[in-house]
Amino acid sequence: MASSINPRQTRLLNKVPAVTLIFWIIKILSTTTGETGADFLIFKLHFGLPLTSLIMGVVLVAVLTLQLRTERYVPWVYWLTVVQVSIFGTLLTDSLVDTYGVALTTTTAVFSVLLGLTFIAWYAQEKTLSIQSIYRGKREYFYWTAILMTFALGTAAGDLVSEQMRLGYAVSAIIFALCIGAVAIAHYLFRLNAVTTFWIAYVLTRPFGASVGDWLSHSLHKGGLGLGTVATSEVFAVIIVALVGYLTLRERRLSAASNNV
Repeated sequence: MASSINPRQTRLLNKVPAVTLIFWIIKILSTTTGETGADFLIFKLHFGLPLTSLIMGVVLVAVLTLQLRTERYVPWVYWLTVVQVSIFGTLLTDSLVDTYGVALTTTTAVFSVLLGLTFIAWYAQEKTLSIQSIYRGKREYFYWTAILMTFALGTAAGDLVSEQMRLGYAVSAIIFALCIGAVAIAHYLFRLNAVTTFWIAYVLTRPFGASVGDWLSHSLHKGGLGLGTVATSEVFAVIIVALVGYLTLRERRLSAASNNV
């Protein structure tokens, strides 16, 4: 039986962007910005971890509410939400580790289980984990819950490799980049399921971006390049704004073309 929603309606109803090269670039940049942005608030502005977590939690609720209320995909709203989820996911893991003394191995395991449970509940309700049809309602709630879990898990896994295993930020970035490359090969050459490879890559880009951010921003004696959290955050934020601006203009042209059909 034919679907009651044609391709044009599907594009208009979908609340998330198409998975393209620009998607992955912005995702990695937002991950790095989330890591360095959280460090800036905690250490440079001396807000401390508890206050920063509270402030960013409130901001996340406000931004996520805006995203959930939109009728369709709006680039600046969507990516602003991703950046806020990135920051809060980082703070969530850091709070468990630094404030409550939870081991990185434990947080990695816990968030892995929580992400798995989110996927199980999502699939049981919707029969798909694809992001090609994230519409308003229950499916969108599952989507953003999964996104938060990926950021928290990625933070824990990244810190586990770079800090607890003492491999350093540069080596960690290379390791996660190789893992992402392996996932891409598995998808494009060996035709591994697109949904599976997407979510694996989404998790891996978090520790990759965070390792790159730490490597750029941390001081030389900590294994970084010493650029600082301010400079790193500003440069990456400018690139994100430029790319999102381009996507906004392109989305408007596509909408205008659709309305003229």
